[in-house]
Amino acid sequence: MADEVDLILAAWARELPGVDVTPLGSLSRLSRLAKHLDRARSEAFGAHGLEGWEFDVLAALRRQGRPYELSPGELIRATLSTSGTMTNRVNRLEARGLVVRQPNADDRRGVLVRLTDEGRERVEGALADLLAFERRVLAVVEPAERDALAGLLRRLLAPFEGS
Repeated sequence: MADEVDLILAAWARELPGVDVTPLGSLSRLSRLAKHLDRARSEAFGAHGLEGWEFDVLAALRRQGRPYELSPGELIRATLSTSGTMTNRVNRLEARGLVVRQPNADDRRGVLVRLTDEGRERVEGALADLLAFERRVLAVVEPAERDALAGLLRRLLAPFEGS
């Protein structure tokens, strides 16, 4: 079962026969798969009136459990964003009624970002649609292979995330 990457590899082998292009076999497939997944995620999130970054912030809050709140610094770490970006994102989410800022009782100068009921409903709906899609994607892989795949991907990701 050939795919587009096989065609790319064959073309490079023909054009540059002395160059080892085998890394493209795995990493180009990961890159192409990521693009397809990003499109599907955008559709799942869009059906709930969310963009990808909005889902990321709301999901980080939802995963915390009640009262669904984090400091801006914790949100920055959870979403791999910057301080300026997070300020803008929280402002936009707050304007849409999906989060609220509240004083941080443990840090008088700080605030906590809290998920609203509407934000919780949207992120949970988007997550349900996303999981249904991702289950369909993974259905072609046996359960034991899924575990192996997750482990291999974890090893590839670890150096980028410092873990």
